[in-house]
Amino acid sequence: MKPEKKYASVFELNGIPRMSQAFPLALQHVVAMIVGCVTPAIVISGVAGLTSRDQVIFVQAALFIAAISTLIQLFPIAGKIGSGLPVILGVSFAYLPSMEAIAGSFDIATILGAQLIGGIAAIFVGLFITKLRALFPPLITGTVVFTIGLSLYPTAVRYMAGGSSSPTYGSWQNWLVGFITLAIVIVLNHFAKGLLKLASILIAMIIGYIIAFFFGMIDFSAVSSAGLFQIPQPLHFGIKFEASAIVTMVLLFVINSVQAIGDFSATTGGGLDREPTDKELSGGIVAYGITNILGAFFGGLPTATFSQNVGIVATTKVVNRVVLGLAAVIILLAGFLPKFSALLTTIPQCVLGGATISVFASIAMTGIKLVVQQPLSYRNTSIVGLAVALGMGITQCSESLASFPAWVTTVFGKSPVVVTTITAILLNLILPKDKEQ
Repeated sequence: MKPEKKYASVFELNGIPRMSQAFPLALQHVVAMIVGCVTPAIVISGVAGLTSRDQVIFVQAALFIAAISTLIQLFPIAGKIGSGLPVILGVSFAYLPSMEAIAGSFDIATILGAQLIGGIAAIFVGLFITKLRALFPPLITGTVVFTIGLSLYPTAVRYMAGGSSSPTYGSWQNWLVGFITLAIVIVLNHFAKGLLKLASILIAMIIGYIIAFFFGMIDFSAVSSAGLFQIPQPLHFGIKFEASAIVTMVLLFVINSVQAIGDFSATTGGGLDREPTDKELSGGIVAYGITNILGAFFGGLPTATFSQNVGIVATTKVVNRVVLGLAAVIILLAGFLPKFSALLTTIPQCVLGGATISVFASIAMTGIKLVVQQPLSYRNTSIVGLAVALGMGITQCSESLASFPAWVTTVFGKSPVVVTTITAILLNLILPKDKEQ
């Protein structure tokens, strides 16, 4: 008589649970992240003017690199590259304003080149994280995250109106579909529970998509022309290096590497009832750098831990790495299906705008939560206020830099993140500390 096979609990970090338990829990993670993962790629492909075929390849790459990044974090290479924590990674919205600026001035290859150098910078942050953390207290990272959220609002509003390049930009149909999509997100987030709440953006986009279909807003030609199976293509978009783009992305990678500490801490605190170890933090950030270098070669945009998936772990206490690994495998398989990626590219911009404006609002409020972790003294409010004012102000009046070399406008005038980051760090170092600090 065969001994009964012992399965691990889904509430244990290690071990293999029953597939009947693991699969629906893994699917829950996929549902929560997949739309957010591909949206930045869809937005950037629109700014860069990619063809339908290249747009499909770009979305494929987003899914592929998200899956690979997640698997390396879950199951560290040589026990050192990766955190070993229950996290899901996807393409990050935090880089979107700067990537839009780079794509508008240059091309996708320039983004990927800057991302490659940014990945190298992230590796150094991971190796020396204990020393670098002092430069980025919650006040600084919160200010930067708040600015990222603010700077994304115009993108969402333009999308709700149909996209500025669309001949129907600003039509009542676009606004109607956009607001219906947003309303569904709000209702599900505040009145629904369980999977309905976790999948609020996905459900809202499906309903918005159906309404848009009856308005004749959807073109399925990209789906019909897409293949059934295709492996992501290395260096399809190429890699270019441009100094101003590199400066912008390196700063963002450093900030987001430090910000990752918060996500890892939220995961271990909510799911494992402890703080992350230095080894987990260092390994996680080093892996973040390495996978973003890999992403640059495959055309996958910068990744980060997804807060909605951190929320699922903290809420359900399901921390088993095999469950999250199964979610990564599902995402990986989706990345090999061009027809699935092509279907995602047919989502109308008004639907994307209505769904993502709440995400951008959430990013801004996350920044505020980080800021208020420290007392709102005159010193601290000066740092936050001046950094945001200069960052947002110069970006909105970028023509005031016309007399400077073109690279100055690219670095400081296209995205508010660089100016905000530099200003906040310098003021934090220069201004005298409050007595209680």
